Parts: sequence; C-alpha cells; structure tokens
Amino acid sequence: MKIEKNLLYGLLILGLCTGISILIANIEVIRVLSISPLIIAIFLGAILTHVLNQKIIDYLESAIGFSTKRVLRFGIILYGFRLTLQNLEEVGLEGFIFAVFIVASTFIIGYFTGTKILKMDKEITILTSIGSSICGAAAVLATESVIKTPAYKSAVAVSTVVIFGTLAMLLYPFLYKLDIFHLSPQDFGIYLGGTLHEVAHVVAASNAVNNEVASYAVIEKMIRVMMLAPFLNILGFFWIKKETKKLIK
Repeated sequence: MKIEKNLLYGLLILGLCTGISILIANIEVIRVLSISPLIIAIFLGAILTHVLNQKIIDYLESAIGFSTKRVLRFGIILYGFRLTLQNLEEVGLEGFIFAVFIVASTFIIGYFTGTKILKMDKEITILTSIGSSICGAAAVLATESVIKTPAYKSAVAVSTVVIFGTLAMLLYPFLYKLDIFHLSPQDFGIYLGGTLHEVAHVVAASNAVNNEVASYAVIEKMIRVMMLAPFLNILGFFWIKKETKKLIK
C-alpha cells in the first residue's frame, strides 16, 4: 500500500512538472526561441533533483520507474498507431533503408568499439548500443529483460544514451538554423528520426525546427522503434545459444 501511495504522489509531482513545462514553453520569449516543453522539462527535472528533499525524491523514483517501464511503452504504442502505409510512403524506400542501416550499423559499431577497443563490460556495451540504435531507455529496459543484466548496468546504459541524446537534441536544431546541414526539411526530418536516441529527443528537436521536419522525423523514428521486437528476438536467440554453450563446456 505504501508503494502505491508513493507512486501516486510521484505521478502527481511529475504531472505538475509537465504542466509547468508547458506553461513556460508558451511564454512569448520562449516560444520565439522554439524551445519545446520537453526540453524545459529535462532542465526542470535536473534542477529539482538537487533542491527537493529525500522524501519527495523517493516518490519520484517510484513514479519514474513506473513511467519508464509502462507509460513510456504505452506512449510508444500510441505513436505507433500514427504510423500508416501512407506515412511510410512519405519517407520512401530510402527512408526505410536508412532506418535499417542506422539500427544495424550503430549496434555493430557500438558493440565492436565497446568490447574490442574500449574493453568495456559486454552487457553494458550491448545495452548502450541497442539504446543508441533503436529507441533509448525503452530499448535498454526491454533488452535488460532478455539478457537478464543487473539493474546498475541498465542505469549506466540509460544515462549514457540520455546524456548524448540530449546534447544532440539541443545542438541539431541550432545547427540547422545556421544552415550547417544544407538539407531539405524532409531530409533533415529523416536525419533527426534516424540518428536521435529517444522518441522524446526526436519530437523535441524536430518541433523546435518546424512541423514539416517533425512529421518526417517522427515517421522515421517509428520505423526504428518497430525494429525493437525483431531485433530482441534475434539477440535473444544468439544470447541463449551462447549461454547454452557455456553450460555445456
């Protein structure tokens, strides 16, 4: 009963922070700068973490755990409902191939770099690579349940993905407005959807540019999200095969 109470209080606090973020984003000066509520919420959360007392932080930990494992997945499902054959036609075959290429190459390069060059822990490397290649924290948590890793390894992977994804989320719209990329709205949207880690990162960065970029970016990102289930099936097959060989030896 205590856990349910903490969860309820935590969700109320998160809801309040969300409302405050939306209100701040609608202030004229902030709106002119194209700073989305998601970006404001990230900074607000970083600030509040250092000023709130431990009791409220305990409430938030329950709510954040629930949100990342359930609400986030539900949100991804809702985004998935937006993806139709007509949407896929908008990004074209090139957009689909680009998404497949990004997922495969990011995971392979990340795994090779982490294990062979940086000599990182293999499980942390897998979690970080799949989080970077598909859909951030949701992919990390889904992979954790497949390869049965300790919670602290998932925390390391999620932190890495969120930090670098957030930096890219803030940097990409700024560079685009400086005309560094020299890409059309469609191409830049596909680029954002294909390279940013989290769904939230894609939505925030693309909406900070314009609605046209956002529409292509979300479609491209959802193609990557759709690849999570088959990717986990393939990973699970090879992981079980590998663990079985260890037991035999």
